[in-house]
Amino acid sequence: MPKTIIITGASDGIGAAGARQLHADGHTVVVVGRSPQKTRAVADELGAQSFLADFTRFDDVRRLAGELLQACPRIDVLVNNAGGVFGDRARTVDGFEKTLQVNHLSPFLLTNLLLERLVTGRASVIQTSSVGSKLFGHIDLDDLNNDRKYSPNKAYGDAKLMNILFSRELHRRFHGQGLSAAAFHPGMIATSFASDTTSAMRFVYGSGLRRLFMAGPEKGAEQMVWLAGTVAGKDWSSGEYYERGKPAKRPNPQAGDPVLAAGLWERSAAMVHLATV
Repeated sequence: MPKTIIITGASDGIGAAGARQLHADGHTVVVVGRSPQKTRAVADELGAQSFLADFTRFDDVRRLAGELLQACPRIDVLVNNAGGVFGDRARTVDGFEKTLQVNHLSPFLLTNLLLERLVTGRASVIQTSSVGSKLFGHIDLDDLNNDRKYSPNKAYGDAKLMNILFSRELHRRFHGQGLSAAAFHPGMIATSFASDTTSAMRFVYGSGLRRLFMAGPEKGAEQMVWLAGTVAGKDWSSGEYYERGKPAKRPNPQAGDPVLAAGLWERSAAMVHLATV
């Protein structure tokens, strides 16, 4: 059955690849990106609606949510794919560490602003996470901005771990009302990821040899396409974190902590000035 699928970070990389494949499969794809030129190019290619937002600004996220609610009477899938790893610590105009806001707080805000529509549509919310959640992530609820122990890799790993915890908490809070949620690790993919960071990951992703050892964006988008295009409860289980099409066997130990997941939700809601549910 065709679905209406919103994909953030869809102007490049696995987001664009996923949008192309889901469109080819007969779904209505809504393209969200930061770059006007890249976003318009993907949308025009697919004949899709497109919207712009800079996730370093909550005002942009709130505007985006309003535009999506107006344009999409029904939302079957929200893919929170926008994100990245950045360089030296920087604060956004909203006062938060940039990696935290772009990868977690803004997707958290967008999802909550669309939540009533998502629950009504018995939708799925898909989060693009990363193996960085296991390699670098260790969350301290009292230091989400990493003021005490910052590095680009730790900030990114923490944010990707938050994506998993957010999925689990969405499942706990709203699965009984019909909402489903999952996170996935796309694998090591040859894209422009990490191109504007001082993290050591830029040497891995920026190397001319990367295409010898990394899969292309189409391969990286496979799990996104699978989760978005199939049926939760039948083809996959809500609340899980997937690697290679199966629940991850050895994720970060914090990824399964229900108290941490609930605490992160409460802290995040306070940061974006949302009433808790």
